[in-house]
Amino acid sequence: MARKNQKTKRKAEAKQSMAVVQAKKNGQSPSFWGWRRENDRVGVRNHVVILPLDDLSNAACEAVANNIKGTLALPHAYGRLQFGEDLELLFRTLIGTGANPNVAAVVVIGIEDQWTKRVVDGIKKTGKPVVGFGIEGNGDLMTIAKASRAAKDFLQWASELHREQCDLSELWVSTKCGESDTTTGLASCPSVGNMYDKLIPLGIYGVFGETSEITGGEHLAKARAANKRVGEKWMKVWQAYENEVIQAHKTNDLSDSQPTKGNIAGGLTTIEEKALGNLEKIGRECKYIDVLAPAETPRNGPGLYYMDTSSAAAECVTLMAAAGYAVHTFPTGQGNVIGNPIVPVIKITGNPRTVRTMSEHVDVDVSGILRRDMTIPQAGDALIEMIVRTANGRLTAAEALGHREYVMTKLYRSA
Repeated sequence: MARKNQKTKRKAEAKQSMAVVQAKKNGQSPSFWGWRRENDRVGVRNHVVILPLDDLSNAACEAVANNIKGTLALPHAYGRLQFGEDLELLFRTLIGTGANPNVAAVVVIGIEDQWTKRVVDGIKKTGKPVVGFGIEGNGDLMTIAKASRAAKDFLQWASELHREQCDLSELWVSTKCGESDTTTGLASCPSVGNMYDKLIPLGIYGVFGETSEITGGEHLAKARAANKRVGEKWMKVWQAYENEVIQAHKTNDLSDSQPTKGNIAGGLTTIEEKALGNLEKIGRECKYIDVLAPAETPRNGPGLYYMDTSSAAAECVTLMAAAGYAVHTFPTGQGNVIGNPIVPVIKITGNPRTVRTMSEHVDVDVSGILRRDMTIPQAGDALIEMIVRTANGRLTAAEALGHREYVMTKLYRSA
C-alpha cells in the first residue's frame, strides 16, 4: 500500500511539474514569486545578514544576530594576514555574499575600518542597504550596540518588502553533487542535467564546477564548451588545478580524498567513474559559455557557466552563492546533508536506501529511475517543480534542519 501511495504521489508531482515546461510551449511564461532588488536581480529569500570581515569579528556578529531575532550571522575562519589572490578571493566572496539577491540588507563588522569599508562599498554597488562598523578603537560592546540598532532598522524595513511575480528566466540555479555513488551518475545527476536542458533555453543562468572531480573526463568537459576559445580556457583552468594543486601536494595519487570513502562504499572505485557521473549534471544539450574564477559573477548573459571550485561541498556552494546564484541543486547518492545560510539547497537522490534511511534530507526522490517507474525527463520535471516551489517559499530539507554551512575557500597560507 505504501509503495502504491508513493507511486501515486510521484505521478502527481510529475504531472504537476510538466505544467511549468508546458506553459512555455503554450506561449505562457512560467513564473515564480520573488523579491526584486535595487539592481533588478531577483531573490527567493529575504535575509538580513550580519557579515564578519574576519575571524576576530565573528563574536560581535553573532551577538548582533542574537540581539535582533530574524537576522543571520555568517561566521567564518579567515580574513587576517591574507594577501595577493587569496585576499582578493576573500573580498570577492564576502562582497558577493552580501550582493546575492537573496539578501535584502547587510551589516558588516570588521576589526579594521579600511577593509570593512571595502566590503561595504562593494555591496553598496547593488543599491541595497548596507552599513559597516569597525571594532578597533570602539570595542565589542559599543560596536555590537551600534550594529544592533542598524540591524533592527534593516530587519523591519525588509519585513515589509513584497514579492512580485517574476519570469522563470530571471532565476539563477547552481549545482554541485556530493557523497556520490553509482546511483548518482545513473539518476540524480542526469535529473539535474535534464533540468538544465529544459531551463537554459528559457534564459536562466546555470553553473557547475568541481575542477578536480572532472579528472579523467576533462576531454569530455572541454568538448562541451560553446566554442574553441572557451574550451581552451577551461582546459587551462583544469591543468592549473591538476599541476599546481593536485600534483604538487599529493601523497601518491588522489586516493586520499578522491574518490572519498563514501564514494567507494557506494561503488565508485576511480576518479574517472566519478567524473563521468559528475558531468551528467550538464545534460545532453547544454554547452557552457564561459569559465568563471571562484566566486566570480557571470558577465556574458544567460546560459550555463563553469566555475573553478574544489569538490568540497560547503566551499563550492559558498562560492556559487557569492557569484549570485539564488537556488542550488544538489544530487547525492549516499546522503550529503550540506546546506547554506543564504541559498536554499535542494537535495536530489536516486538511492532507494538513502530515501529510506535519510528521508528527512531528501527534497526530490528520483529512485523511481532505477525501478524503471520514472524516466529521466519525468525526474527533470519533478526537479523543476521543486525549484519553483522553493523559489515560492518552500523551505528545503537543509533549511528546515538548520544546515547553514558557510565555508570560505583559502588558496594558500597567510603571511
